Amino acid sequence: MAKRSNRASSKRKRRPRIGLSRRNVTGRQYSLEWQAEAVNAISPDAIRAETITITGHGGDEIEAYRAMPLAQGSRGGIVWIHHMPGYDRETKEFVRRLAVNGYHTVAPNLYSREAPGAAPDDAAAAARAAGGVPDERLVGDVAGAVEHLRSLPGANGKFGVIGHCSGGRHAYLAACSLQFDAAVDCYGAFIVEDPPEGMPKVMKPILHLAANLSCPLLGLFGVEDKFPTPAGVATLDAELTRLSKPHEFHSYDGAGHAFFSVDRPVYRVEAAVDGWRRIDDFFATHLKG
Repeated sequence: MAKRSNRASSKRKRRPRIGLSRRNVTGRQYSLEWQAEAVNAISPDAIRAETITITGHGGDEIEAYRAMPLAQGSRGGIVWIHHMPGYDRETKEFVRRLAVNGYHTVAPNLYSREAPGAAPDDAAAAARAAGGVPDERLVGDVAGAVEHLRSLPGANGKFGVIGHCSGGRHAYLAACSLQFDAAVDCYGAFIVEDPPEGMPKVMKPILHLAANLSCPLLGLFGVEDKFPTPAGVATLDAELTRLSKPHEFHSYDGAGHAFFSVDRPVYRVEAAVDGWRRIDDFFATHLKG
């Protein structure tokens, strides 16, 4: 007689599901997509910095250093004018710093014609031997830099100019010769005083241009500086006040010339930190949006 199979034993045991449910798959897919977007998103401080060519005074093609944010957005543009020692590493670091803060920034090489491709010290010597950078040419090169900035994606039509040392004088000159929205003079010499013997012969006082200043001016100076002296700074301050030109000047005790230069003995950390804070606030007020 055949034995009946036990129904209970004949029932198959359910195996646990392996893998993810539709709900879990969907959630995991969303999570992976979000992570991919996060990885691929461009950081707000990501920049691209490189040497380029722009059209300067008289249609000349000149070298320039440009740094610009990679993230999309509306951007103000800034021209940085290098100091008398030339178009050097320090200047390029300043340019990159402004780009990290959200600005398209360009520094034209003012010595490009005298010494193309030369080291900064050699180029500066060649330019000085040629008599220095003529004011008219400087203005033309800065105008060319502005036009380049105007052509960049996201340019908002607002432009600033800044310079240190002789570049401070040149920033004032540019702001008195071209239309800008903000200008910063970092211890620019020979706006008021005559230059000493041995300086480029094109460096002449330009205080008389103050009536043409086209924008607010921020001035950052050292009390111990000899070029410009505190008396020279006071004279410029008084003239701008007389003309009702918007400006703010700050002079730092214990600081002399070139106090922003981190790798030189004249670097003054307190003055530099406060100066950068004021530069950032000033450009944010006048160039963003």
